[in-house]
Order: sequence, then structure tokens, then C-alpha cells
Amino acid sequence: MPHKRFIIYCDESVDKGRYYSNFYGGALIEARNREAIERVLNKKKAKLNLHKELKWTYITEAYEGKYLKFVERYFDLIASGHIKIRIMFTQNIYEARGLDEYQIDNQFFLLYYQMIKHAFGLRYCNPNLLDQVHVALMLDDVPDKEERFENFKKYLESLCDYPVFKQARITIPMEDIADVDSKKHVILQGLDIILGAIQFRLNDKHKDKPAGKNRRGKRTKAKERVYRYINKRISEIYPNFNVGASTGTKELADRWHHPYRHWKFVPSDHHLVHARGKAKRKKMKA
Repeated sequence: MPHKRFIIYCDESVDKGRYYSNFYGGALIEARNREAIERVLNKKKAKLNLHKELKWTYITEAYEGKYLKFVERYFDLIASGHIKIRIMFTQNIYEARGLDEYQIDNQFFLLYYQMIKHAFGLRYCNPNLLDQVHVALMLDDVPDKEERFENFKKYLESLCDYPVFKQARITIPMEDIADVDSKKHVILQGLDIILGAIQFRLNDKHKDKPAGKNRRGKRTKAKERVYRYINKRISEIYPNFNVGASTGTKELADRWHHPYRHWKFVPSDHHLVHARGKAKRKKMKA
């Protein structure tokens, strides 16, 4: 029986931000391309003498140029369709109502579940229904107890019984859901940089100044320049891309086919708390 095999690398950042929170990211690749993609990215790291883990928080003025060159190579792989990126986040003005104790205690995993279930449009990955689709998940440094993570894995595995997943012949075996160390996974490192850049911009961290100073620090300026390059590369794929909104579609299958997408997750039952928003709300194209 023919098989399609995919790997989704998952990361999260900033559960409580100034204006936006609960940032989750995913990088999907075909399993057969994994070694080739890692070889390209690790070769770029070696050429740049970047021998340690790459992370958004590590960007400084001294390393800005090297990070830009790595991100350039990473986005080449996105633009060519070898890596699909999805970024999910919530906006603080939308406050969920009616959450029970279980939902509050398990918010981290429940939001991860939503991203995996919907953000990549997996239901559209097998239109001819000729293949069995096998999905492996690699989650970076899950910050929770092992017992809760095991329950989460069972929950994710049950997606194969979700009608549209079942119809699309998608399986997510428990044994292929792993808590991994991003130091060992260069694809996750690239995702961390993109995810960090988006939360940096949406929460206006590019405007931050050190206490008692009138000017922004060099590190903040360096990070803003890296963000602007990332935004430029996204805009080459989608002109006039709005980083603070869900990416639109011409047809629902675009959720699968697009190489890069954002999803602003809004709880179905919510009320608006405008005091948590920005004083002047504008489209964030820059």
C-alpha cells in the first residue's frame, strides 16, 4: 500500500504577551526529504561558523549577519515548498468565556492540538485517497509532567478517528509523537527564529528601550532587522501579508498547499476586552 510520510516539528513561545499570546509554530516536511534538508541547513551553519543551537533569543548585533544568512537559506526551502511553516497565536482582546478547570489546566496541550488539527490543512493532503498518510510529531521541550504528555499523545492519536482525517486516511501513531531537544534538530532552530520574530513584532518589542534610556538597545535593533528580513521574505510569497491576522484562502485546500501561513486563533465563545489592545490598531504589514 503506498504511503505518504510527513514530519511536523512543533515549537511554542510566549504564553502571555503584551498584546498577543500563546504562540505556536509548526514546520512540516516530507519524511523522505529530512536528511537532505538537514544537510543543507547544517552545511549553512558550518559555513557561518555557527556551531551552537540557533535561537531567536541569542540574536545580537555581532551575530545578526550570520542569522540573516541562515534565515535566507531557510526561507529558500520554504519558498521551494520543501518546508511548510504555520504560526498560530491568540490576541489578548479576545477573552475566552466558559472555560472549565480542565480546559484551563490543559490549555498548553489543547492549543497544540488545535494547531495540529487545523493549521496545516492536513485533511487536504491526500485528495485522491490513494495513499495511507503517516504523520510524526516532534515537539520541542514539552514543559509538563510525563503523565500529562502521555495523555496528550493519546488525544492526538485519536485524530485518526476524526471524520475528515479518517476519510483522508491520516494516522498519527503514539510512538511517533516525541518530546525532542531542539539542539539536535536544525529545522526546529529555524522555526524558533521565525516564531520569535513574529511574537517580537506583534508585541511591539521592537520599540522597547532599556530602563532609564532614551534609545533602543543594539540587540533590539538587530532583532528588528532580522524580523524585517523575515517579513520581506514572507511578503515575496504573499504580497501585503498581514502578520497579525489569519492568512486568507481562495479555496480551503490552500490551507495545505500554501508554504507559509498565520492563524489568529479566536475562541468560539469570547468577549472583547479592548483595554488589552493597542491604542491605535493598524494592519501590521511591516
